[in-house]
Amino acid sequence: FLQELPSCQSARRRRGGTQERRPALLGTAGSRGAAARALQQERAEPAACPAREQPLSMAEKRILRDSQQADTEHLSRWKKWRRTSSKSWKKALSEVKGLSSYLMLWQHDIHSIEGKFGTGIQSYFSFLRFLVLLNFIIFILMFSFVTLPFIISKYGIFNSTIAYVSPKNIEDNCTIYEPSGNKGLVYFYTYLKDLFSGTGFLEVTSLFYGYYTIDAVWISIVRYNLPLAYLLATFAYLALSFLWIIKRSVKGFMQNLVHDADPFQSYCNKVFAGWDFCITDPNAAWLKHRSLQYELQTDLQEEKLKQKRAERTMKEKLRIYSLRIFINIIVLAILSGCFYSIFTVTVFSQNSNDTGNANSLVNLVVQYLPSMVITLANFIGPLIFSFLIRFEDYTPAFEIRLTLMRCVFVRLANIGVLLFSLWSQISNCGTDKCKPCGYNYKLYPCWESDVGQEMYKLMIFDFLVILAVPLFVDFPRKLLVTHCSCKLIQWFGQQEFGISDNVLEIIYGQTICWIGTFFSPLLPAIATIKYFIIFYVKKIILIHTCKPAARPIRASGSNFFFLVVLLIGLILAFVPLGVSIARIPSSKACGPFRNFNTSWEVVPDTILEFPTVVQQILFGMASEAFAVPFFMIICIIMFYFIALARAHKRVVEQLREQLVLESRDKMFLIRKITEAQR
Repeated sequence: FLQELPSCQSARRRRGGTQERRPALLGTAGSRGAAARALQQERAEPAACPAREQPLSMAEKRILRDSQQADTEHLSRWKKWRRTSSKSWKKALSEVKGLSSYLMLWQHDIHSIEGKFGTGIQSYFSFLRFLVLLNFIIFILMFSFVTLPFIISKYGIFNSTIAYVSPKNIEDNCTIYEPSGNKGLVYFYTYLKDLFSGTGFLEVTSLFYGYYTIDAVWISIVRYNLPLAYLLATFAYLALSFLWIIKRSVKGFMQNLVHDADPFQSYCNKVFAGWDFCITDPNAAWLKHRSLQYELQTDLQEEKLKQKRAERTMKEKLRIYSLRIFINIIVLAILSGCFYSIFTVTVFSQNSNDTGNANSLVNLVVQYLPSMVITLANFIGPLIFSFLIRFEDYTPAFEIRLTLMRCVFVRLANIGVLLFSLWSQISNCGTDKCKPCGYNYKLYPCWESDVGQEMYKLMIFDFLVILAVPLFVDFPRKLLVTHCSCKLIQWFGQQEFGISDNVLEIIYGQTICWIGTFFSPLLPAIATIKYFIIFYVKKIILIHTCKPAARPIRASGSNFFFLVVLLIGLILAFVPLGVSIARIPSSKACGPFRNFNTSWEVVPDTILEFPTVVQQILFGMASEAFAVPFFMIICIIMFYFIALARAHKRVVEQLREQLVLESRDKMFLIRKITEAQR
């Protein structure tokens, strides 16, 4: 009878055998006894687990709990104490975890947004919270290891002193640096100009690189190497950002992989296991209900689009593909225009600053011209891309990804063009200008502070634009749509919350922060305050001026892709920082690296102070003899994990097939029982 089961027949067909074979369980008495012992062992093993974790009914769980309590009476005192301690520890951890959820930043606000607008928009605010915490930790890192030792040494706290090292083999012209600090009677508008441009009184504060001019700090008998700490703190915040993003990306990738692998399984999880039965508050229950509703609505919308795409005729496919090619040509033209405009404006601004101008207002406009053009391109580009993407007929999730990738080339490449233009003025200059110091010391006596000021202006301008758009665009549009019956205004309608545009705004600002932190150590503090304010601004815009999205977005794929784009921004930040640290000569008139040719030279200089054995080990690790085997071992490990992942994937496919066969067996048995009863 068991050989007639669909699973047994499928196994015989897979083996290619023609003979009927009985299962091993029905063979000899020894095999039946072994199977029985295995079944008893399988039933005995879960008994050691808590009853709540067992896949049993409530009545069976109560029986299992009573039996476990009865078994504890026969245990020794040591085992009883261990079991009691384990339960108490788990209970304490559970209570601490529950209390920590109340201390999490914006927890209630994000849950409320999830219930009203879906998990897609909720993922944006969760992403914004992640950046607030990341920037705050970066600020604590830079302040603790760079700014705080300088402040302690400056005011003589803890019996600290400052050690200066006189420059060697450097001409006197290279060491002249006179910051444009405000002296004498200064008008109030000058302070405002300095506040927005990073010049004047801000240039001589701890905000910028040029302020840190000491070589070492003696705290009691301990010598603190500030240049080394400055460089290691830079590497530390980059490594911290990279590892934290990877950790969150892996979690999002696993959720995305589970969802994409079996949509029907995801649907069953939402319908049969999506509700949280611990919810007692009616408001929380309503929010959870709305969240599940948006998730199901997103699933149905995507399935509808997939069905529509499968039913397209050849004529419709040709029309869609031709339209997409034409739109991509337009996008490439827009990108090329933005890049050319940024490059031209930056070169013009640098040349104008070099020649000088008597009109201070004209100088101010010329100084801000690159930032203005970059901000304008960042504002107009995403609007055009969001308008064009509607005609390409993609799924909502893919629309976000494609729009983000297009906008990434606009925003992040603009930063690259600006930095390339600055470096061309710093390094690629005439022989007479660069020969004494290795860089254009007449125009840039402290070029690191100048780059930090450009990053500071970009961040401030970006923040002002984010605040100005709701005030001058979103709220007037809401009022016109609500109180004006004009057909043109009603056709524009109420604004939807564009996830791709908003995510790219904060990724663009975060990339500026990563690049600028080396040149402006306190820039993460400004970024933390900026994102903290943006959270409430975006929340007000979402609730009062935006309508729910016509095509809802799923959070699982969006979270993962947001982090991938953020990782692209971080990798882009590695390039200018690596060039600045290793290639461009450091300023000889300011900063902690003024006694080194480049910032990186502080590392081998510090290694030379170590014992000879340690020097040989470190230099050996940096040689090709160590790098090549290390790279080969990494490749072997990577190939091993790839093969392991493929093996796990095959096992998962077999288990899914086994579940399908078991369902067929049940249907077969039910049909046989029904026939027997008849």
